[in-house]
Amino acid sequence: MATSTRFSARGRLALRVAALASWASKKAGRGNGSMIGGLIALKIDPTVMTQLGQGKRTVLVTGTNGKSTTTRMTAAALATIGSVATQPDGANMDAGIVSALSVGVDADLAAIEVDELHTPHVSDALNPSAIVLLNLSRDQLDRVGEINMIERRLRAGLAAHPDAVVVANCDDVLVSSAAYDNPNVVWVAAGAGWANDATSCPRSGEPIVWDADGNWRSTGTDFARPTPDWWIDDENLYGPDGLILPMTLTLPGRANRGNAAQAVAAAVALGADPKAAVAAAEGVREIAGRYASVQVGPHSLRMLLAKNPAGWQEALSMIDHSVDGLVIAVNGQVPDGEDLSWLWDVRFEHFEGVKVVAAGERATDLAVRLTYAGVEHTLEPNPLRAIASCPEGRVEVLANYTAFRDLNTAIARRSENV
Repeated sequence: MATSTRFSARGRLALRVAALASWASKKAGRGNGSMIGGLIALKIDPTVMTQLGQGKRTVLVTGTNGKSTTTRMTAAALATIGSVATQPDGANMDAGIVSALSVGVDADLAAIEVDELHTPHVSDALNPSAIVLLNLSRDQLDRVGEINMIERRLRAGLAAHPDAVVVANCDDVLVSSAAYDNPNVVWVAAGAGWANDATSCPRSGEPIVWDADGNWRSTGTDFARPTPDWWIDDENLYGPDGLILPMTLTLPGRANRGNAAQAVAAAVALGADPKAAVAAAEGVREIAGRYASVQVGPHSLRMLLAKNPAGWQEALSMIDHSVDGLVIAVNGQVPDGEDLSWLWDVRFEHFEGVKVVAAGERATDLAVRLTYAGVEHTLEPNPLRAIASCPEGRVEVLANYTAFRDLNTAIARRSENV
């Protein structure tokens, strides 16, 4: 394990101290200890990530939306051919990655979720066998910045790893641009439900035009939608050499079918059997509480998480309009992005007949947006009280990052006290 000859003396010390710090954090009730352990390991030995990655065939998963889901599906698919190190909680920056690799130090394979900004240097450290590019759209402007800058950074990062298989979503213009020059691309038609950030070509600045079949091209260069190697419909996954596999997922939504297609393509690139990989992806039921069903008093909740305009639009498309209530909770803390102007990019219309409650620390901002969208609603900042205000029965809960996290904590505490 940590005494393996692939680790330097400093690396072994870093992992031992990190393990002790993680244990102490758990005992003190400060969380699962993954972040503090990874942070300490990197402080002691900044090269520890590289050491942990040696001898592993690693798949990195990045993009604006769907990283945690696709990583979980990729890990499940890879587990059909070997032991896999991966993050259980979506901690996708350096400390979380180091922690995941430390726990799975003897694993043959790794499926690692990576923040878009961190992907180039994590690729340098881990020398991945495959890199999955899901989608690129506006996220937290006060942290991430302008989306074309992210595309350029990813493009440069991929150029430094020409031997890696790049599993790229050819329906996403910005992802296609990042991967377009790579010599080893597997193209997947995973869908592009949000195209608002790709109206102009990232290479020439000229308009992107789309046809009725979903194909796109730049009017300024020869840059156009690549021909997919893998694609999906509502029933099947299609692959190379005439491969057709029925695919019935537990997770809802068209976007998750696209996530599964890219996870399967990545696992197959590393040697997994396609049928076994699909079966493994089908078995994924929830990701760190997302899509979970929870009973709170007389209310049966389904928990949905969204963090940016594209994610919110996809999550809203999953809402069951026959439910008895819909609670939408929005915070504006640093992990969420303090600028909530993106609320005006999301289409909240068409919830007639559903009891809608605006909740969260920024419930008033949300209520203003719902009013302009013509959505009848009530205002209750406390998400638990918002749920309690709904009619008995099924309630959909849609929340951004810290609102989702805090509500899950509140529900867990409530259950302990019942």
